Amino acid sequence: MSRSRQAAIQDAGVALQRYQRSVQAFDDAVGRMLKVGPADMRCLDWLSEGPRTAGELAVAVGLRPAATTTLIDRLAERGFVRRVPSPDDRRRVLVELTDDGRQRIWAAYGPLVEDGQNVFDGVGIEQLDAMRELLDAMTLMTDRHRARVQ
Repeated sequence: MSRSRQAAIQDAGVALQRYQRSVQAFDDAVGRMLKVGPADMRCLDWLSEGPRTAGELAVAVGLRPAATTTLIDRLAERGFVRRVPSPDDRRRVLVELTDDGRQRIWAAYGPLVEDGQNVFDGVGIEQLDAMRELLDAMTLMTDRHRARVQ
């Protein structure tokens, strides 16, 4: 007897929840290794995609501007980030990862990223595209519900 679609969705949801817990536990362990807190980790994660303004980081991390300034100061003091003039508007200041910060973060996450490539062995482009579309839809749904509870 085959499972119902609802049972398959439920099983996928349970697997996703286990994965989310595993990622959170790994991020927590990396934070302890780097001696930074959860908000610092979220900031570093956003900066791994490229420089951001302090205002963008405040929204991304969910902190007030003053707390974000303190967070950036703390990360700069520890050598993870630096403030630089925006190449598009010299009046704006961007926060970016330093080379040392990027190296320390890569030392923790790089082996996971490299090992993760093997997880996709045998997975076709169509499956990967379907997975990305599903994850994008799930992200939009989560963002809507975050807005609802804020």
